[in-house]
Amino acid sequence: MKLTKRLFLGLAVGGTLATLPISAMAQDWQPTRPIDFTIMAGPGGGADQIARFVQSVVEANDLTNRPLIPTNRGGGSGAEALLHLKDARDPDHTLMVTLNSFYTTPIRQEGLGIDIETFTPITMMGVDPFVLWVHKDSGITDFDGFLAKVREMDGEYVMGGTGAGQEDSIVIAYMSGVYDLDIKYIPYDGGGAVAKDLAGQQIMATVNNPAEAKGFYEAGDFVPLLAFSDERMDAYPDVPTIKEMGHDFSYYNQRAIVGAPGMSDEAAAYYRDVFSQVYEGEAWQNYLVSESLSPLPMDEAETRTYWATQVANHRQLLSEIDG
Repeated sequence: MKLTKRLFLGLAVGGTLATLPISAMAQDWQPTRPIDFTIMAGPGGGADQIARFVQSVVEANDLTNRPLIPTNRGGGSGAEALLHLKDARDPDHTLMVTLNSFYTTPIRQEGLGIDIETFTPITMMGVDPFVLWVHKDSGITDFDGFLAKVREMDGEYVMGGTGAGQEDSIVIAYMSGVYDLDIKYIPYDGGGAVAKDLAGQQIMATVNNPAEAKGFYEAGDFVPLLAFSDERMDAYPDVPTIKEMGHDFSYYNQRAIVGAPGMSDEAAAYYRDVFSQVYEGEAWQNYLVSESLSPLPMDEAETRTYWATQVANHRQLLSEIDG
């Protein structure tokens, strides 16, 4: 099962945010109250960092006439956020920063009654790879050492990640399957808490996104062992990919902004204009590089095609892991 950047990019050929047609309707509609900027994860993780960075860029450049109000709603592997948008009283003032639980949580929790096709595509800000990290005090310096330690502990090795049946657990389950590893998994509401507990050695390893682990890595506390990206990352040139180990797998976390179901065309056009300005700006382009994100621009039609593809991919991937 492959969820590769090449697949993502193949869906977006020809689409660039710099040339997206922004309707004149965007000029006729403006927010009349603060904008609910829901984050589909807990504090400190990649989605939270991106949401607050985007908010700071919007604020610094006066891109909206009403403020974005970031609020973390990561409960239930993002179910809290999905239900909040589904039931939004004011869809024109309700946005959400998503990750791949946008797909996995409705699949795993059918009782929520969430149909992501009813949500409103706004902007894809980029995709985020995964990296296997251990604490420097573990004594592990490479992936072979990690494998040896996990096998030595025979079911007592503990990893943490965001949610159950969502991004981190998918990556760990795949790795465990191909290497026949027995790992205990502890779910958290957000990547920030995961990284913090690895720093405190309450858990033994994580697959945090680079942005979530960057501060601890730069402080010398974290050691990267393996990347789940298509190619080695510029920021971690000595870290091999799982593909180099002979397993044709890579996995990326989407960093997107969506609107509530029922958002008007005028409001959607307004927000697409705002966030395309953020995307095109120097601050965001520098952020993509510094945090090891890959660009993935697409228009509304391409986004809906992408959603359908990701739902199908994640249904298959989750069934393989659960099976």
